Amino acid sequence: MDLQGDLMKHPHHAYRRLRDTAPVQRIAGPTGEPAWLVTRYGDVRSALADPRLSLDKSNAAEGSYRGLSLPPALDANLLNMDPPGHTRIRRLVSRAFTPRRVDALRAPIRRTADGLLDALGAEGRADLIAAYAAPLPIAAICDLLGIPDDHRKDFRAWTNELIAPDPSRPQAAKQVVGAMLAFFTELIAHKRRHPADDLLSDLIAVRDNGNQLSEDELTSLAFLVLVAGYENTVQLIGNAVHALLSHPEHLARLRTDPSKLPEAVEELARYEGPALLAIRRFATEDMTIGDVTIPAGATVLLSLAAANRDPARFSHPEQLDFDRDSSGHLALGHGIHYCLGAPLARAETEIALAVLLDRFSGLALAEAKPRWRPSLRARGLLELPVEYKAARPRE
Repeated sequence: MDLQGDLMKHPHHAYRRLRDTAPVQRIAGPTGEPAWLVTRYGDVRSALADPRLSLDKSNAAEGSYRGLSLPPALDANLLNMDPPGHTRIRRLVSRAFTPRRVDALRAPIRRTADGLLDALGAEGRADLIAAYAAPLPIAAICDLLGIPDDHRKDFRAWTNELIAPDPSRPQAAKQVVGAMLAFFTELIAHKRRHPADDLLSDLIAVRDNGNQLSEDELTSLAFLVLVAGYENTVQLIGNAVHALLSHPEHLARLRTDPSKLPEAVEELARYEGPALLAIRRFATEDMTIGDVTIPAGATVLLSLAAANRDPARFSHPEQLDFDRDSSGHLALGHGIHYCLGAPLARAETEIALAVLLDRFSGLALAEAKPRWRPSLRARGLLELPVEYKAARPRE
């Protein structure tokens, strides 16, 4: 059996089999090096908060899967850090995602959503990833960082290459990393000369007026906020729309009662979240997960998708159920590395669904089996072809 291929093509089936037979399994990681894959909810949740599992690559043993290779100016980010460095930097950026700041972004997000659907017209066929799910979070995260409109066109191609690299083009990811580093270096230099009311200008001020950030940490933080804040939300929105169109009874229910949307977003995230795996971790000592001993230095991959469909935690987990209590799902992580932008991702997804359902009374999948991105790490659609018809003329 080609386990890696099965995990990429049919992840939920593969995870269900592993949960039942080998909940802690040694596999080949995304680039071929060995790693330990953990699939049961209790083990995954505990491991996400276990300080013996480090994000710092210096704790990786020789030959273990280490994750994406980045230059120092992009690698000094929260996904490679443990406390106290992680605590220091997370505190600096967390103010951008407070409930008050996120609430202030809701009106601009809704205006962007309306504008994107205006561009589609009253009736037709479209790819909702390219036309809606991708540009909406691009606009939100670029507004937050202060990135001008004319610099946003390459982001989708860049993140696609980083999240799901094409094995036939081994140099492509390296080229993308170089392009992103050049982009952020130039952008930060511009913001230094012309500061504005945005997160990146605030972080530059922190860097230049004290010793709380190094230059590499500043660039790496901007890189992380853009890539993680944008990419996860694209997938969350796209997966949610696909799940609703695949379950017309749930779609009809949300049309009838839009107040159910916040709870629905939580269940949709549990059911088909944006990440199959949490960021890789490295055991700092020999440790036991389940009944398997994992040696120090080994890479541990925690499957959020498998945990969220574990029947030991969620009854009938393969079913989409807006009446279940979805609290405790791990789609956005757990512990000190819980997704920093989770409040913004939830708000964007809720608004994206609300506007879409309000604008289009006729909305259906145009193809029975849309294409999923081939990735061990991310769960997202390459495209989402739909047919749509407006509920009423736009005023």
